[in-house]
Amino acid sequence: KTTQIKGKGIPDPPHFPLAESVSQWRGEGRVAVWLHVPILQSSLVAVAASQGFAFHHAEQGSSTLTLWLAEGPSRLPGFATHQLGVAGAVLDESTGKVLVVQDRNKTINAWKFPGGLSNPGEDIGDTAVREVFEETGIKSEFKSILSIRQQHKHPRAFGKSDMYIICRMEPSSFHISFCQHECLRCEWMDLEELARMENTTPITSNVAKLLLFGYQEGFDRIDITMREFPAVYTGLFYKLYHRELPESYRNMT
Repeated sequence: KTTQIKGKGIPDPPHFPLAESVSQWRGEGRVAVWLHVPILQSSLVAVAASQGFAFHHAEQGSSTLTLWLAEGPSRLPGFATHQLGVAGAVLDESTGKVLVVQDRNKTINAWKFPGGLSNPGEDIGDTAVREVFEETGIKSEFKSILSIRQQHKHPRAFGKSDMYIICRMEPSSFHISFCQHECLRCEWMDLEELARMENTTPITSNVAKLLLFGYQEGFDRIDITMREFPAVYTGLFYKLYHRELPESYRNMT
């Protein structure tokens, strides 16, 4: 069992015997305590820290501290340790051209696929659609996941780990109106030219070759597609990304 207590309404430290409460919770067999402290009562953090509480995470309006009461090291789950970035490789199959941008204010202005960080609660494909449109003015549709890059100690992720997903996108508009604030250049580039070019980021070069292979040999050989299923939690759904299964396997009962 764990105990969760809110900082809101807690009296000043002399009138709130936290030490006695911790002792009581241990006696009850509690294994951990979660303490939520509103930002305007942050003075309570020092009181909690004196009893062994440590920060777990903080959000805009509150911080959360934890205290492990059971024996051995804490087994409480950590807070989010990864950031998620998504890029869209928008390929015009009729011309073999792919949409690429150069970021503004970067040390090296290499060609790359438009993309950015996913918002909380936003699906991967929706992030790709949004980022492509915000950066280039091109409307597109999510088709599949092409690759996932994992990187640790990322300087732009506050030293945390970074997951970067590249999606295959299909354009529904073609006139470029790129964001002058974020992008230095934007154009439709021949996919084979991009695959051979040196002035690209490493992930762009590798994914361009993967995309070229799919374009020439069939996207079914590279695509990671998505299906939605009901979750075990009532009213919730999850999305499962995988290589496409034959119908005989999908409909097994």
